[in-house]
Amino acid sequence: MPIDQTDRQLLILLTENARAPVAELGRKLGLSRTTVQSRIERLERRGVIGGYTARLSEDYEKGQVKAHILITAVTKLAAKVEAELRRIPEVRTLHSVSGHFDMIAVVVAPSIGELDALIDRIGALDGVERTMSSIILSTRIER
Repeated sequence: MPIDQTDRQLLILLTENARAPVAELGRKLGLSRTTVQSRIERLERRGVIGGYTARLSEDYEKGQVKAHILITAVTKLAAKVEAELRRIPEVRTLHSVSGHFDMIAVVVAPSIGELDALIDRIGALDGVERTMSSIILSTRIER
Protein backbone atom coordinates (compact mmCIF):
# COMPACT_ATOMS: atom_id res chain seq x y z
CA MET A 1 0.00 0.00 0.00
CA PRO A 2 2.00 2.98 -1.16
CA ILE A 3 1.40 6.18 0.75
CA ASP A 4 2.70 9.64 -0.06
CA GLN A 5 4.92 11.91 2.02
CA THR A 6 1.95 13.87 3.37
CA ASP A 7 0.36 10.66 4.65
CA ARG A 8 3.67 9.72 6.28
CA GLN A 9 3.80 13.09 8.04
CA LEU A 10 0.17 12.68 9.11
CA LEU A 11 0.94 9.22 10.53
CA ILE A 12 3.90 10.64 12.48
CA LEU A 13 1.66 13.35 13.98
CA LEU A 14 -1.03 10.80 14.86
CA THR A 15 1.58 8.55 16.45
CA GLU A 16 2.69 11.44 18.64
CA ASN A 17 -0.90 12.36 19.59
CA ALA A 18 -3.82 10.41 18.15
CA ARG A 19 -6.24 12.80 19.88
CA ALA A 20 -4.91 15.91 18.17
CA PRO A 21 -7.74 17.93 16.63
CA VAL A 22 -8.01 17.56 12.87
CA ALA A 23 -7.76 21.35 12.50
CA GLU A 24 -4.43 21.33 14.37
CA LEU A 25 -3.12 18.51 12.17
CA GLY A 26 -4.18 20.52 9.13
CA ARG A 27 -2.27 23.59 10.33
CA LYS A 28 0.87 21.54 10.88
CA LEU A 29 0.57 19.91 7.45
CA GLY A 30 -0.57 23.03 5.60
CA LEU A 31 -3.86 21.35 4.63
CA SER A 32 -7.52 22.04 5.26
CA ARG A 33 -9.35 20.25 8.06
CA THR A 34 -11.56 18.40 5.55
CA THR A 35 -8.55 17.21 3.54
CA VAL A 36 -6.88 15.86 6.69
CA GLN A 37 -10.13 14.16 7.77
CA SER A 38 -10.53 12.47 4.38
CA ARG A 39 -6.89 11.31 4.46
CA ILE A 40 -7.37 9.81 7.94
CA GLU A 41 -10.56 8.03 6.81
CA ARG A 42 -8.78 6.69 3.71
CA LEU A 43 -5.84 5.43 5.81
CA GLU A 44 -8.30 3.72 8.18
CA ARG A 45 -10.24 2.09 5.29
CA ARG A 46 -7.02 0.83 3.71
CA GLY A 47 -5.91 -0.64 7.03
CA VAL A 48 -2.86 1.58 7.38
CA ILE A 49 -4.34 2.90 10.63
CA GLY A 50 -5.41 -0.19 12.52
CA GLY A 51 -6.78 1.54 15.60
CA TYR A 52 -6.12 3.96 18.39
CA THR A 53 -5.01 3.32 21.94
CA ALA A 54 -4.33 5.06 25.22
CA ARG A 55 -0.75 5.75 26.25
CA LEU A 56 -0.24 5.64 30.00
CA SER A 57 1.26 8.70 31.69
CA GLU A 58 4.89 8.85 32.75
CA ASP A 59 3.78 9.36 36.36
CA TYR A 60 1.81 6.10 36.30
CA GLU A 61 4.55 4.23 34.46
CA LYS A 62 7.24 5.41 36.92
CA GLY A 63 5.78 3.10 39.55
CA GLN A 64 5.98 0.08 37.24
CA VAL A 65 8.94 -2.20 36.56
CA LYS A 66 9.35 -3.13 32.88
CA ALA A 67 11.50 -5.84 31.41
CA HIS A 68 12.27 -7.67 28.21
CA ILE A 69 12.07 -11.43 28.58
CA LEU A 70 13.80 -13.35 25.80
CA ILE A 71 12.19 -16.76 25.36
CA THR A 72 13.33 -19.96 23.67
CA ALA A 73 10.43 -22.29 22.96
CA VAL A 74 10.20 -25.89 21.86
CA THR A 75 9.42 -25.50 18.15
CA LYS A 76 6.36 -27.75 18.19
CA LEU A 77 4.97 -25.94 21.23
CA ALA A 78 5.65 -22.34 20.15
CA ALA A 79 1.98 -21.67 19.31
CA LYS A 80 0.97 -23.02 22.73
CA VAL A 81 3.54 -20.78 24.45
CA GLU A 82 2.20 -17.78 22.53
CA ALA A 83 -1.38 -18.64 23.52
CA GLU A 84 -0.36 -18.89 27.18
CA LEU A 85 1.53 -15.59 27.04
CA ARG A 86 -1.58 -13.90 25.57
CA ARG A 87 -3.44 -14.88 28.75
CA ILE A 88 -0.93 -13.08 31.01
CA PRO A 89 -2.04 -9.44 31.32
CA GLU A 90 1.43 -8.28 32.39
CA VAL A 91 2.72 -9.19 28.91
CA ARG A 92 2.33 -5.91 27.04
CA THR A 93 3.98 -6.89 23.76
CA LEU A 94 5.21 -10.16 22.26
CA HIS A 95 7.64 -10.21 19.34
CA SER A 96 8.73 -13.18 17.24
CA VAL A 97 12.45 -12.76 16.55
CA SER A 98 15.37 -14.40 14.80
CA GLY A 99 18.53 -15.50 16.56
CA HIS A 100 19.16 -17.53 19.70
CA PHE A 101 15.72 -16.76 21.10
CA ASP A 102 12.31 -17.21 19.51
CA MET A 103 10.32 -14.47 21.22
CA ILE A 104 10.75 -11.30 23.21
CA ALA A 105 8.02 -10.40 25.69
CA VAL A 106 7.84 -6.86 27.03
CA VAL A 107 6.32 -7.15 30.49
CA VAL A 108 5.33 -4.81 33.30
CA ALA A 109 4.94 -5.48 37.02
CA PRO A 110 4.31 -3.28 40.07
CA SER A 111 7.50 -4.39 41.87
CA ILE A 112 10.76 -6.30 41.47
CA GLY A 113 9.33 -9.15 43.54
CA GLU A 114 6.28 -9.45 41.30
CA LEU A 115 8.50 -9.20 38.22
CA ASP A 116 10.60 -12.06 39.60
CA ALA A 117 7.47 -14.17 40.09
CA LEU A 118 6.27 -13.29 36.57
CA ILE A 119 9.59 -14.35 35.05
CA ASP A 120 9.37 -17.65 36.95
CA ARG A 121 5.79 -18.11 35.77
CA ILE A 122 6.78 -17.57 32.14
CA GLY A 123 9.80 -19.87 32.49
CA ALA A 124 7.54 -22.62 33.87
CA LEU A 125 5.15 -22.57 30.89
CA ASP A 126 4.95 -25.85 29.02
CA GLY A 127 7.11 -25.44 25.93
CA VAL A 128 9.47 -22.78 27.29
CA GLU A 129 13.03 -24.10 27.24
CA ARG A 130 14.77 -21.05 28.72
CA THR A 131 14.44 -17.34 29.34
CA MET A 132 16.78 -14.42 29.76
CA SER A 133 15.60 -11.11 31.21
CA SER A 134 16.67 -7.49 31.08
CA ILE A 135 15.04 -4.89 33.29
CA ILE A 136 14.33 -1.60 31.52
CA LEU A 137 15.96 1.19 33.52
CA SER A 138 14.67 4.10 31.44
CA THR A 139 13.07 4.80 28.10
CA ARG A 140 15.03 7.29 26.01
CA ILE A 141 12.78 7.37 22.92
CA GLU A 142 9.19 6.24 22.58
CA ARG A 143 7.11 6.95 19.52
